[in-house]
Amino acid sequence: MKPIITVENLSKTFQVRKHHQGTLSVLRNFFTRDSRVIHAVDNVSFSVNKGEVVGYLGPNGAGKSTTIKMLTGLLVPSGGTLNVNGFVPWKERQRYVSSIGAVFGQRTTLWWDLPVIESLHLLQYIYKVPEATFKQTLKEFERVLELNEFITSPVRSLSLGQRMRADLCAALLHTPALLFLDEPTIGLDVVAKERIRQFIKHVNDVRETTVLLTTHDLSDVQKLCGRILIIDQGKLLFDGALDTLQNRFGGKWQLVVDFAESYPNVEVIGAEVVRLEGIRAVYAFDRTTLSVSGLISRISALYNIRDISVQEPEIETTIRNIYEGKLLESPL
Repeated sequence: MKPIITVENLSKTFQVRKHHQGTLSVLRNFFTRDSRVIHAVDNVSFSVNKGEVVGYLGPNGAGKSTTIKMLTGLLVPSGGTLNVNGFVPWKERQRYVSSIGAVFGQRTTLWWDLPVIESLHLLQYIYKVPEATFKQTLKEFERVLELNEFITSPVRSLSLGQRMRADLCAALLHTPALLFLDEPTIGLDVVAKERIRQFIKHVNDVRETTVLLTTHDLSDVQKLCGRILIIDQGKLLFDGALDTLQNRFGGKWQLVVDFAESYPNVEVIGAEVVRLEGIRAVYAFDRTTLSVSGLISRISALYNIRDISVQEPEIETTIRNIYEGKLLESPL
């Protein structure tokens, strides 16, 4: 299968003017044009297949938004090659934008003073969406996104959650094959976030829409993304499944065991007892060397068990360990 996104050695540099400090800095800054080069994206390569939901993660200033802007044709790369859905985005922009959808956080693509439905009709005209397709798509999205409660209201009167739902509808009205989402749940409450996630899952499952998602909300990653990319200081550091990242950098898993009776010593080979309170013990273990089922078998061979639960490392802890501890010093 040919990837829907192919990125090879993609780079973007910016020249930033230096501002000198000191008593004569104003004059020096006026008469000199010293500058330095910032490598916002530095030889990044990856591909995305049709139907994938991929999370693109990194701290602020890592190069996420710059990459997305190149992928959507808003920026021209300084180097490398890029093909998205058969297009070179910045060279064929007018045709290209008809094949993608994009939602950029809190920046709406709708007309501020118009009712939502009128904005959608304008987009139908711009994208040349046939009337039958428009009606069918709108009916589906009205149901999934629950648009009826505000579809006749002006955009300026909507809550942030309502506006995000309207923007998602607008971005997918022309049935694009690819959807770019930049912080789609930022600033939303728990209920609104879950509604947005359910819709993203819906269009991916039903329409096989490919999704590239940037977010700081790691619940988005856990609930939506089968694969993640991690970028920092312009370099791609990780490309793989979330489970792989957790296994390599998430630290130890925990197994919580409630015994049928009290034991003075509940040690077992391959795991560490980190807490023992009455009949409950918490074991820490490395899942790369000992499976959950293997540990349970060892414990049950020695003790009578009443109940068991598994606690995997939190994704927030894993990502924080990577950013702060520089666990990924070279690309994988």
